[in-house]
Amino acid sequence: MIDEAVVEGVLAAALRTGGEFAEVFAEDRRGTSARLDDGRVEELTSGRERGAGIRVVVGETTGFAHTSDLSEAGLRAAAEAAAAAARGGGGGVRTVAMQRVQAPAPNSVSVLPESVAKADKVALLRRADEAARSTGGSIKQVSAVYGDSRRQILVANSEGVLASDDQVKTRFAVSCVASGDTGMQTGRESVGATVGFELFTDVDVDEMARSAGQRALTKLSARPAPSGSLPVVIKRGSGGVLFHEACGHGLEADHIAKDVSVFAGKVGQLVASPLVTLVDDGTMGPEWGALAVDDEGHPAGRNVLIQDGVLTDYMWDWLRARKEGRASSGNGRRESYQHLPMVRMTNTYVLAGDEDPDEIIRQTPHGVYVAQLGGGQVNTATGDFVFGMTEAYLIEDGHITEPLRDANLIGNGPEVLRNIDVVGNDFAMGPPGTCGKQGQGVPVGDGQPTLRVSAMTVGGTAR
Repeated sequence: MIDEAVVEGVLAAALRTGGEFAEVFAEDRRGTSARLDDGRVEELTSGRERGAGIRVVVGETTGFAHTSDLSEAGLRAAAEAAAAAARGGGGGVRTVAMQRVQAPAPNSVSVLPESVAKADKVALLRRADEAARSTGGSIKQVSAVYGDSRRQILVANSEGVLASDDQVKTRFAVSCVASGDTGMQTGRESVGATVGFELFTDVDVDEMARSAGQRALTKLSARPAPSGSLPVVIKRGSGGVLFHEACGHGLEADHIAKDVSVFAGKVGQLVASPLVTLVDDGTMGPEWGALAVDDEGHPAGRNVLIQDGVLTDYMWDWLRARKEGRASSGNGRRESYQHLPMVRMTNTYVLAGDEDPDEIIRQTPHGVYVAQLGGGQVNTATGDFVFGMTEAYLIEDGHITEPLRDANLIGNGPEVLRNIDVVGNDFAMGPPGTCGKQGQGVPVGDGQPTLRVSAMTVGGTAR
């Protein structure tokens, strides 16, 4: 993307005015998206974006500039602007000897999406529309979305790091609206992976669409959810977002440094049930958050955050790790070359336990079974959260019985971790997600086995 000699010159220019650390992050991103609503293609776009961000650090001050001009002159101008922002004046020259970072790709790509005709991508949308409507006449609306991206990056810094990565992602989603006596009900299915168009060798979009349609139809006969403190069983792959939002963000080192996390100062302490081991794993190909190197050029890692209930470590980017005199954990990520990196999760999940998931249901006399969680809100300082249940059922006498209408789960992340009393042996990752933090969105994955929280507040409307 950029000649190494040019990169060396740009880093030298960034350090010339006294910078202690300089970094070049260059990116070339292209992608396609297509959307179909009610049988009509409403969107079919392709785009490409190239540019570089230059970061210069002096003491506690960071200077940053970005440019879409990847010529040597354009990069040098950005470097000088970033250096000036970090510190004006100074002098001296530092020579950087760069060494290429060798990190294995988390998976291989067989079919680059850019090699596939747009007509083939639109055909997937039409198949999904037809399949979803075949589930019943009460399906009134169908939307389907296809998207792919290829992101090639180069990272070099004044500590000698020189790394590159080629990240290809493909996703598909279908949403349905059913209409009946209880009003409008929705169903959704989505899939995404760090792979090419071969995703659709393993994924049947017709089956996905029928599942989304059936989910909407099932909710037409749902009863109001109960309210109060109840045991909650979360289906495998359906509740990872809860651990991402309510626990994962509290384990990011920038929140720890600002002392706005309930997990600050608790390394070595029991913070969860001994049944819980929580991991963040960027090497987990082909999951949605997989990468070879992070956006600071450090190899992705498999980082155990909580081991058997004990807090073992936080997630680190370069800046926070530097202050603590330790290595980055490969969690420095950014939305694009126009943004500074910060601590971000990759694929975050709870490891499987030993229990048969069917037995977990049989051991629950009365409670709620959550088959799909929706969006939510979390206070990372306290861990308090509210999540919507988009598919849930009542558990009666150890059996899953009636479907429940949309309701909320209300709780506290650390309390949920402590109240997990059974963990199943049936781990699965959930659908692809985009994590938003300080205005930046990055792709992330999450997952967990079937597990039971002994008590959680269910915000239903049943009397």
